[in-house]
Amino acid sequence: MTDSEWEERQKTRQMEMQAVSKALAVLSSDDAHDTFTNTFNPSLFQKRAAAHDSRRASAAQLLTTVAKKVGSPKLATLAYRIRLDAFTKVKKAIDDMVAQLLKEKADEIKHRDFCVDEFDKNELQLGKKNRDQKDLKAKIEDLELNRKELSEAISTLKSEISEMQVQLKRAGEDRETQSKEFQKTVADQRQTKKLLQKALGVLEGFYGKKSFVQQAQEPAGPPPPPGFKAYKKSEASGGVMDMIQQIITDAKEMEAEAIRSEEDAQKTYEEFVKETNASIQAKSEDIVNKSDSKAAAEADLVEAKEDMDAVKLEIDQLNKYRSELHGSCDFVMKNFELRQAARDEEVEALKQAKAILSGAKFADFLQKV
Repeated sequence: MTDSEWEERQKTRQMEMQAVSKALAVLSSDDAHDTFTNTFNPSLFQKRAAAHDSRRASAAQLLTTVAKKVGSPKLATLAYRIRLDAFTKVKKAIDDMVAQLLKEKADEIKHRDFCVDEFDKNELQLGKKNRDQKDLKAKIEDLELNRKELSEAISTLKSEISEMQVQLKRAGEDRETQSKEFQKTVADQRQTKKLLQKALGVLEGFYGKKSFVQQAQEPAGPPPPPGFKAYKKSEASGGVMDMIQQIITDAKEMEAEAIRSEEDAQKTYEEFVKETNASIQAKSEDIVNKSDSKAAAEADLVEAKEDMDAVKLEIDQLNKYRSELHGSCDFVMKNFELRQAARDEEVEALKQAKAILSGAKFADFLQKV
């Protein structure tokens, strides 16, 4: 559509130029130059004025017809002014049209340069913002992954601390049970030793302290009556006493072993409690550090998302401005050379028209055309 309109405008201008040329030919015919020179000769004034008016009317009629045909307001205005104005005013109108065309040409050059600069700037800004958007996207993904990893690490640390606290509680309960068992064992062994030592004392009091076969002793006093054998102390007493003594020794060793086991168990428990509490403390500090890192990552994530929204908005604005530039610049940039050439032709035609009005020969002008 734009190309079609451009071609139509070119045809219109060409027809305008032809109409103006024909009008100028009318104005320049019949020795127009002499007529202009002698316009103020009183003797010829009325006759020449009539001829002059006839040529003016013919030229104006021609321009009016072409103006209606091509729909050119400027040409119609010029035709109207030819009917009413003196040639000096027509020349001034031509000068004004030339100035206007030159101004339009300069404005269009300025507009074209503006479009080129703005497209270049827009492309550079869009490229930078697209890179910023890509970098922010990668940063947001890293921050979200970091936040997720920190959250999982904190959760794991809390679970580990909770498990260690449970183990501490269980170890304390086990230690308390072991301690009660130790106390009972020691009390039992000591009670056993006490009873065995008491029994051993009784036996030693009767059998003596010898632990082997006792020598036969005659009873004191008179001999036993007939029918009774001589009484002897049990020869097995020594083995019983030795067995009791061995049990006492075993009880002592068991008590000592229980004490050593209790001490080792208590030491192991204390070391476990110490190490576990140290681990809990370290993990608690790690939770604090990771929580701080997570809070910082979340703050950075919020800032990065805000920056992303701002960049997206800027990209949208740049794209919108680029669309506006296309609407304002595409026609000018596409048809720039043609439009500039057409204006040059219009300016040249108007200058030639003015030259004809000033006395140049129209035939020479027609040969150039």
